[in-house]
Amino acid sequence: MQLLPEPVRRCAAWCAVLLLAAGVAYVGIQLCSQFRTAVIPVLLALLGTALLGPLYRRLVRVGVHRSFAAGLTCVAVVAVAGGAVYIVVAALADTGDQIVASLKEAAKSLARHFGAAGTSLGDLAGNARKLLGKFGGTAASNVISGVSVVGEGIAMAVLALLLVFFFLRDSDRVVPTIRAAVPGSGADLAEAIARRAFEGIEGFMRGTTVIAFIDAFCITVGLLILRVPGAVGLGALVLVGAYIPYLGAFLSGAVAVLVALADRGLVIALWTLGVVLAVQVLEGHVLQPVIQSRTVQMHPAVVMLAITAGASVAGILGMLLAVPLTAAAFGVVHELRARYAADGPPPADPAG
Repeated sequence: MQLLPEPVRRCAAWCAVLLLAAGVAYVGIQLCSQFRTAVIPVLLALLGTALLGPLYRRLVRVGVHRSFAAGLTCVAVVAVAGGAVYIVVAALADTGDQIVASLKEAAKSLARHFGAAGTSLGDLAGNARKLLGKFGGTAASNVISGVSVVGEGIAMAVLALLLVFFFLRDSDRVVPTIRAAVPGSGADLAEAIARRAFEGIEGFMRGTTVIAFIDAFCITVGLLILRVPGAVGLGALVLVGAYIPYLGAFLSGAVAVLVALADRGLVIALWTLGVVLAVQVLEGHVLQPVIQSRTVQMHPAVVMLAITAGASVAGILGMLLAVPLTAAAFGVVHELRARYAADGPPPADPAG
C-alpha cells in the first residue's frame, strides 16, 4: 500500500537528489578553496592547453619533437601575454593623468551648469578625494599582504605554465590513463565524458579567441581613425577582457571612452562609445551565433549567473574560469543525455 501519491514521491526523490548534489558541490568548492594554490593552476593549465592545443598539434605534424613543440608553444604564449600586458599598462600609464584631469573638468562643468546640484557634485568629488586618501593610507598599511598576494599569483602563474607544457607534451597519454583508472564497462563512458568536457572548453576558448581578435581589431581601427591616444593598448585591453564575457567588454569599453574623453573631448568620446557599442552589437548578433555555433551553447542568463558565482568564489580568477567550466559541464550533460536517449528509458517495473 502506498502511503504517498506518486507525484509527492517523485518530488521527494528529486529534492533528495538536488540536496545531495548541492552538498557534494559545496564540499567540492570548500576543498578547492582550501587548496586553491594547487587547483587554480590546474584549471588555468586546462584552459591554456585547450587554447594552445591546435598550435601544438600543428607543430608536431610538421615534424617538431613533442617536448620542443610544447616548449615553443609556451614561449609563444608568454611572449604574447607579456606583450599585451606591457602595451595595456603603458597606454594606461600615459593617459592616466589626462583621465583624472578630464573627470575633474567634467565635475566643474556640471557644477557651473546645474547650480546647487553641481555644488553637491563638487562636494561629492571633495569627499571622494578624502575617501581615496584614507583608502590609500589603508592600502599602504597592507603592503606586506599585497606583496604576498602578488607573490602567490606569480607562483600560480609559473606553475600553470609548467603544467601547460606537461599537458601538451603528454596529451597522448590522457586516454589510456583514464581507461586504466576506470576499468570495465565504465571506461568508455569515462572517456566519452572527459572528451566531451574538454571539447566544450576547447570550443569555448577557440571561439572566444577568434571573437576577441576581431573585437580588438575593429575597436583599434576605430580608435586610430578617431586619433585616440593609446589605441593599440586599448585594443589589447579589449582582447584580454573578451575572455570574461559581457563584464570584460564593458570594462574595456569604459576605459576606451574615458581615454577618449580625457584627450579628445566629449564629442570624440561619444564617437568612441558608438564604435564600442557597434562592435558589441556585431559580436552579439553575428560573431557569437556564427563562430560559436559548433560549440556548447549557453543562454546569456546562464553565463551571467556563472560569472557571478565564479566571482563570489574566487574573484577575478573565478570570473575567468566560470564560463569555460560551465561549458564543460554542459558538454557532459549533453553526452549523458545522448547516451540515455540512445539506450532508451529503463523498462517500467510491473510490480511498482
